[in-house]
Amino acid sequence: MNKPTILFAGDSVTDCGRREDPTGLGDGYVRRIAETLGSEAHWLNRGISGDRSRDLRERWDRDVLAARPTLVSILVGVNDTWRRYDSDDPTPAADFETNCRALLEPIAADRVELVLIEPFLLPVRAEQIAWRDDLEPKIAIVRSLAREYDAALVPADTALNALGDAAGLAPDGVHPSHRGHQALATLWLEHATSQLTAVLRRRGDAPPRPMPEAPLPAT
Repeated sequence: MNKPTILFAGDSVTDCGRREDPTGLGDGYVRRIAETLGSEAHWLNRGISGDRSRDLRERWDRDVLAARPTLVSILVGVNDTWRRYDSDDPTPAADFETNCRALLEPIAADRVELVLIEPFLLPVRAEQIAWRDDLEPKIAIVRSLAREYDAALVPADTALNALGDAAGLAPDGVHPSHRGHQALATLWLEHATSQLTAVLRRRGDAPPRPMPEAPLPAT
């Protein structure tokens, strides 16, 4: 039977060295999800470090749609915020929404299952607290688009901040540690269950076995 193709798109949080990794998965949450589900699917990582929503939009056709995925998971937005503060190069919320819609429209038209991960920030420096003024409208946009496009929403910002260990989960506030990536993988598996079940059933074989749970991150 043909296996479904599950593709992850995004920035450095998704990338995690995937182009230097012989498996192409990198050493982050994507690898942990793939290892948990094993051979149930064909796994693709299309993260590129530093990408903003506009960068993802520019390469969407060749890097994502050309792979004809069965499920697409998207995590983007923190660099749209970060560049405002380190490079004086902001992405207004309206532009972020326009870029995201350009990603989602062809996915919806092809009836591809969709998972949206909230962009997240775990402030570890005082100045990062102010970044939330820019990021929170973008998180709200992702939540709204998830409802509009019937996508699974992974509440990464809400859930990771609720764990209460910013430096332990993301030492610079943005890039997860090993424990942070495990927490993100656990959240993804918890909130993408319906989409995963749908794509596995499309193979036309016996109903898929129940989704295994990823181990919780050590405290």
